[in-house]
This record gives sequence, C-alpha cells and structure tokens, in this order.
Amino acid sequence: MAKGAPRHFGFTLVELLVVIAIIGVLVGLLLPAVQAAREAARRMSCSNNLKQIGLAVHNYESATKSLPAAWSPSATTGDGWSTQARILPYIEAISLASAIDFGAGYGAATLQVDGVAVPISSYRVPTYLCPSEPNDTQRLGTSGPEHYPLNYGYNGGVWFTYNPNDNTVGEGSFAANRYLKFRDCLDGLSNTLAFSEVKAWTPYYRDLSQTGDIAKPTQTSEICTLAGSFKTDTGHTEWVDGRVHQSGFTTTFSPNKKVLCTVSGIEYDVDFTNFREGKTATAPIPKTFAAVTSRSYHVGGVNACLMDGSVRFVTDSIDLELWQGLSTRAGREVVAVP
Repeated sequence: MAKGAPRHFGFTLVELLVVIAIIGVLVGLLLPAVQAAREAARRMSCSNNLKQIGLAVHNYESATKSLPAAWSPSATTGDGWSTQARILPYIEAISLASAIDFGAGYGAATLQVDGVAVPISSYRVPTYLCPSEPNDTQRLGTSGPEHYPLNYGYNGGVWFTYNPNDNTVGEGSFAANRYLKFRDCLDGLSNTLAFSEVKAWTPYYRDLSQTGDIAKPTQTSEICTLAGSFKTDTGHTEWVDGRVHQSGFTTTFSPNKKVLCTVSGIEYDVDFTNFREGKTATAPIPKTFAAVTSRSYHVGGVNACLMDGSVRFVTDSIDLELWQGLSTRAGREVVAVP
C-alpha cells in the first residue's frame, strides 16, 4: 500500500497573526500598569529622600541649636554655602562635609582623588536627587566637572528673600546670612514648609538689579516683563550654592505652574531672581526678589517636607494663598497641609 503524503504540524499564518495580536493587546494593557508601578516606586524613593533631609535638619538643629542658613557669605567671596551643604554630616556624607571650609567660598573647595584636585561641588549627593530626574548628570565647566544638580530646594519664602543693605530676610523657613531657630517658626513646624521639589537644569532670568521694592507678580507674564540676564539651563545645578535660584524655591506661583517666556524664538518655563545673594554692587545693593517655582516630574504635584520632618504630596491644584501661607514661618495664618 502506498504511503500517504507526510503530515506537517504547526501554526498557519492566520493563527500566528492572531497570537501576535493577542500578545500586543496584553503588552498594551500591562505596560501602563508597569510604568505606573515604577513611577510609584520612584515617588516613594523621592519622598524618602525628603524625609532624610528633614531629619538631617532636626539633627543639625539639635547639634548647633540653630537652623542652617540658606546662604552664608564666606570671608573672601560671595560664593556662600547652601543649607544642603551644611547638613551633609547628617545624611551620612561625612567625607564631603569634612573637606569643606565654610569660611571660604565653595569655588575653591576640592577633594584630592589620586593626586588630582576634584571640586567638591561636582560630587553627586544621592539624597539630593529624585529618581525621576531625567538629567542626573554633572555640569561641566571649561576645566572639566564643575557642579552637580539637586532636586530639593529649601523654603525661601514667597517673593522677597534678602536685603544685603540691612540684612533683613524673607518669610521662609531658611534665610540668607541668618541662622534661624525652631522658635522663629511661629506658625508651627507642622504648618510650615521646609523643602520641596525643584527641577534641575531650569532656565532662569537673573540680575535685573532693580533697586527698591518690586511688587510681587500675580501673573506669570510679569516675569517675562521683568526679565534680566537669561540662562538657558543652569538653575538648580549647584547643590553647594545657597542662592535661592540654585538650592531653594519660593511660592510666588503654585507647584508646577508654567512660567512661560519666549527668548530668541524659543519658549522656556523659567525662574527669576532680581539679584543674586552676595553679588558685588554699588550701594544701595539691589534686594533679592525671586520667583523660583517648585516643580517635579511626578504627575499632579510635588513632594514637600514640612518643618516637623513629615512629608506630604502637594497637588498642583492647591490654592495659591494656602501655598504661600505654608511658606511663611511667622505669618500667623491658620493653615494646614491638605
């Protein structure tokens, strides 16, 4: 008897296409869930960083009986160290902290690595970086590594931050050239912001250098009118620098508020500082007014740490008056974090 034709087992083209389509649908359904889970983990890690910073401030205060200054001038230069630099020993960054001479400017501070002097300012401090930051990288200068960014700014108040002519300071929890105490926080530690998220590599205007008082803006377009010298991408790239546009934030505008200004045909989401703390000028030296918005890469809001060390997620929809009230240490407002 003749043998029949061999039988082949396998999928037909149609069956393969159906299987591929099913796999595609499953991936499409699972991918958002995976991404959401990853973002939840990053947000939790970000919250933990802020918790560590809040605890470090309390440990600093316990050791020194005062809060760290937001910015403090050195004996020879305006390169004043930041709050974040002063609390380094309390976030287990002992080697960096021990190499710092707070009496000198951060521009001259180095660590010797294999016989090479490496700027302290160029070192990455993991606690100061949100895992959602897409540009977690050194800022290079003409001679190599120069600075490293950060994602958590101190509370510098609402708008006015510093008058170098009489050393008066703003309403925030941390002040330029002033070592405040917990007792100065009359609104209560649980009702006052300490730190909040900021985006690294933020464009900003600086050194408009207008003397006298500047009215607090109520519309973001007013920042474009004030303007000044424009920097395309260096805001919040210097964790060592205590100036508010580098290591702080203000509550002129609510979290993640777009402050859109067009420069050379390109639209940027900007910050503003009228005059950098410690910059040389003839008297009367311009005051520092700053619109440095708290921003994050988390959808819907920002993580923020209060002066009592607790951490909250503050939504973009928070009432501006409430947000500003939370940033004053002694405004005597009756506020509570939602």
